[in-house]
Amino acid sequence: MEKITKPISGYILILVVLALIPVAIFSFIGDQPIIGFAAGLLFFVCIPGFFIVEPNKAMVLLLFGNYIGSVKANGFYWVNPFMTKKKISLRVRNFENKPVKVNDKIGNPVMIGTIVVWQVEDTFKATFDVDDYENFVHLQSDAAIRKMAGLYPYDNFEAEEAEVTLRSGVEDVNHSLEQEISERLHHAGIKVIEARISHLAYASEIASAMLQRQQATAIVAARQKIVEGAVGMVEMALADLKLKDIIEFDDEKKAVMVSNLMVVLCSDKSASPVLNVGTLNQ
Repeated sequence: MEKITKPISGYILILVVLALIPVAIFSFIGDQPIIGFAAGLLFFVCIPGFFIVEPNKAMVLLLFGNYIGSVKANGFYWVNPFMTKKKISLRVRNFENKPVKVNDKIGNPVMIGTIVVWQVEDTFKATFDVDDYENFVHLQSDAAIRKMAGLYPYDNFEAEEAEVTLRSGVEDVNHSLEQEISERLHHAGIKVIEARISHLAYASEIASAMLQRQQATAIVAARQKIVEGAVGMVEMALADLKLKDIIEFDDEKKAVMVSNLMVVLCSDKSASPVLNVGTLNQ
């Protein structure tokens, strides 16, 4: 468990340590080499005990393998010279995971890239619970992407319309990714600030086929709307003609008129009219 400590101010001890220099010099001059040697030795022993903690940095202190504490307050300090000091950055960092090939919920291979914003929150866990916390972040983020991708289909071709997909459910998918990465990195004392998908596409081997499928689906959907509108317009035209008593149609003539109107309204190109200069029966 992380323990915050604040060592002795280095500004006080530096005066004491620097005072050993003239003591050593005058001892040798005064023919007292033992005292001079002791003062010089003490000077060189004390020097490694000084260290500086910069803003958004921390120093983890160990004494003969025992965890003493972590210094997070920036400043100039002095500790037991025999302590081992390990510096850790507390700054917010981010990395972009290169797109990796994974399978979505229905087995389609897709390429997913992510951006993860993180920082060290617990220096004890980051130092002692994992070998290399930076490498741990990268590996666990990659594993989280693979697991998350398997929970959602890329698109809703095979899924229900209301089901969240990787392409359409951006907020839900990003939240799921962030939660999955946070759970994995908690063991290393890492706080995940944000995680989101930065790249999403079908894998190259199926990209062309899926693009055609998307285009076909869009065309079918558009045609359905066109037909629905055309049927409504034909129905309205027949109703208005009957209401205004402009012309009477028998079933056969209604069928011909409906057929002609549907062709005109649903055609991809403008219809070329054929004028009838005879009677309606011709």
